[in-house]
Amino acid sequence: MKFLSSKIRYTRTFIMLIFIAIFATGFASDTKKPAQSEIFNPISVGLLPDTQGSGEMVSIYPMDTVLQKFRDLGVDIVIPVGDLVNQGATHEFEDWTRTAEKYRDAGMEFLPLMGNHERSFAYTVEWIENMKDFIPEDAVHMQDAQYLNYYVVRENVLIIVLKYYHLSIAFQWIKEVVEEHRGDVDHIIIGSHDGLIGAKYGQTREMIVEGTKGNDLLMDQWDDIRSFFSRHDVIWVQGHEHMYQRSVIEAPIHLNTGSWMLSDGNYRLPQYTQIVSGNASYKGYEYRYGEREKVQAVIQHKMNTMENGSEALDANASVLFFDNSRVDYESWFTSHTVTDNDQGRKELENPEWTLMDRFSRTTNRCERIVYPNSIPESTRPVMVYNASYRTNECFADDGSTARLLDGTNNIFNRVDTTPRTLSWRPGFSRAQSQMDLARLAYQYLFQDHRPWDPNLNRNERLEAGENEYEIEIPATTIDLKEHITLSWLPATNETVSDIMIVSGTQNHSGVYSGAWGEEKDIETDTGYPKSQPDGTAKQPHTLPSYATKGWDVESAVADTYVLQFDGDSDTDPDRVIPAYYDGVSWQPFTSAECVLEMPYEEGFIEVEENLSLDGACSGETVVGFDSSHGNRWWLVLNSDIEVALIER
Repeated sequence: MKFLSSKIRYTRTFIMLIFIAIFATGFASDTKKPAQSEIFNPISVGLLPDTQGSGEMVSIYPMDTVLQKFRDLGVDIVIPVGDLVNQGATHEFEDWTRTAEKYRDAGMEFLPLMGNHERSFAYTVEWIENMKDFIPEDAVHMQDAQYLNYYVVRENVLIIVLKYYHLSIAFQWIKEVVEEHRGDVDHIIIGSHDGLIGAKYGQTREMIVEGTKGNDLLMDQWDDIRSFFSRHDVIWVQGHEHMYQRSVIEAPIHLNTGSWMLSDGNYRLPQYTQIVSGNASYKGYEYRYGEREKVQAVIQHKMNTMENGSEALDANASVLFFDNSRVDYESWFTSHTVTDNDQGRKELENPEWTLMDRFSRTTNRCERIVYPNSIPESTRPVMVYNASYRTNECFADDGSTARLLDGTNNIFNRVDTTPRTLSWRPGFSRAQSQMDLARLAYQYLFQDHRPWDPNLNRNERLEAGENEYEIEIPATTIDLKEHITLSWLPATNETVSDIMIVSGTQNHSGVYSGAWGEEKDIETDTGYPKSQPDGTAKQPHTLPSYATKGWDVESAVADTYVLQFDGDSDTDPDRVIPAYYDGVSWQPFTSAECVLEMPYEEGFIEVEENLSLDGACSGETVVGFDSSHGNRWWLVLNSDIEVALIER
């Protein structure tokens, strides 16, 4: 970052202090990262969900369909996230390896990990016998857990895979591995079959809230795990759930050693990304328990079960593309009705893939969670639950800054959950009463509703049932959040400024899914009773006319928002103009003659006539220039985008 004058430096410090005050929690990484120069080759990692069938069967057709999609996308590495087989029979492993071998032999590298079905039915004999030829020779194994917990480094990506339920067992080893390689890598993936939080399952529920008294290994590391993963920007990937979900998991900041300083760079929220990879099997699961609001914000969710109104299953193909400091993520699905290998491929012969989730970001980024505009008026004074796209400044290395100025999250997805229970056993469980069980659930998973800290999903998230050994988690309706990131890349030969990537605005289109994956209509269907924080049901929500209400995020239109871009003060604004990258080259948003010579004022976005363009400029992107603030530009946008200043 270039040297700043005292005045600018103090101004930036003041702005950053405001940022901290607004977001209340968060931190920048306290580790040194490689320089952002293109010294690594691009690499891609595909996530192969559970492929277990029923009985002694592997779901060959969904598995092969997903691997074909990976081949078409040029995937380099595949992580099969556990439950490769169902009952661990020898011929199941033979079917799995026969399907995978043709892709491995064509150049894909596999990093398989053990799920609960392998642990329960095959354990180490069949597992090692069949997986040792897939696990890379240069993999480094955890002591006493060979072929179960291991890691590889590929380019600037560290990939660690863990056996089912081994997170707490392997955590100290994970920290040692990360410490050893942190200076050599930009990105860390950790994969296991089950997750700390999960969507339907989750080790926190199973091993802490409903855990056995005295079995405290995970509980003792609970805060440290989340803090460590957040500090190192871990992407956690998993299977087990037979549904797709992307969320962010919040971390405590009290375990982050040292204080954040301006010299540390842009300030990230204290959270890490969790990806539940979906399905490649012949069964799908309903959405149980729902969002764990205490620590989790759900960004995207989809399931298909062929039950209770759902007419198909999904096969999911998710890929992480790494290119130096940048990571691009895409998640695809194709729906089908194949339920066993004897049916043949049917719809999977020529699958229709839909891009349902994605993000783009770099290690140099700012971020915020934008909440849906369905929050009751009585709850809005709690400002962390904010539906505005407004952000603080995000600083580039070349002196440029960017921020979102205006816009409201009116287009969001909605999902239902099923009712469930939590239980305890006298003398056995950690909880020793119904109230004790509720305490643990509110301490580790769910938000206990209070006026100053409301639960947006239900004001009575837990209820005491008639059975004194259980507490009930009623069905509820959840409105998903948006994870907005502003990321910087260095300038290229085609740009005058560094490049700003805006991501996370375009992943929702107004889809409403029932708990089994059945289609509902957010504009006409009422949510479950008490699903709002004020005790009412979530009401039908009127979408903007341009909302598509479909899963395809490529065709989705984001809520209109305003991006402010300040170029370096040394750059003459008369020789530059804002431009976007169209995938091939940089294109100006509009001609210089169509730029509005005026500052942006809050509320312009809501009054169409204030921003209307006519004549030769009709239909052009609205671009403004604010000469009172040097090299300041503002743009009215409705999609994820890459922006930079280019020569006119």
